[in-house]
Amino acid sequence: MKISVSEIRDHLADALNRVAYAGERVVLERRGKGVAALVSLEDLEMLEELEDRADIRAALKARKEKGGITLTEYRKKHGI
Repeated sequence: MKISVSEIRDHLADALNRVAYAGERVVLERRGKGVAALVSLEDLEMLEELEDRADIRAALKARKEKGGITLTEYRKKHGI
């Protein structure tokens, strides 16, 4: 479902019910372009889990790169 930012003011309860109970995703548009979305907590948790997994993969990859230093070494170098 797509709805303009100005319309959401009058239809917020309906939009929230559609998201929470029907599992719909609502895209908020300004001047015909998407600017935000309403998603269920289940969808948000899934997105956060995917983001966490991507962060872990990036961290593991970075640990394997040459020239890296440990946090302890960084703190010593910068007097932290």
